[in-house]
Amino acid sequence: MGNLKSGILLQEGENVIIELEAELWAESANPIAKLIGKIYRFIAWIFGHRRKGFLVITDRRVVEIVSITNCYVFNTDKMVKYVLPSSVKEVGFIKGTTCGLFCPAYHLYYESHTQSTSILLQTNEEREAQSIVDAFYNALKKQ
Repeated sequence: MGNLKSGILLQEGENVIIELEAELWAESANPIAKLIGKIYRFIAWIFGHRRKGFLVITDRRVVEIVSITNCYVFNTDKMVKYVLPSSVKEVGFIKGTTCGLFCPAYHLYYESHTQSTSILLQTNEEREAQSIVDAFYNALKKQ
């Protein structure tokens, strides 16, 4: 599995459990917020600015990747961060509704000693959000 969207190189014998692409433009699963996020993304694309974020969970490690491209082709910033099991205090998901009762939004979050990270998941089902949290926890537990 060397063809990951995040571009992370896997170690020998390492298997990807899940690769999450973070929604860096929309704030929620609300269709209006998604539309506004798409408009922001389009405006940024016109000016040559792209942001991509990933959370890669393997059977050996958890990695955060954020990359920024400016002027259409220049990779100006890239951050690759390994999440250490000793630094994570808690991991879980948050369910919130955004259009009254109609649009559930699930966020994977984890708290560490130095930061807090929250990622809007692309799912509308609690079972899927729970399986992602379980995969994150199991990857940390094995380290």
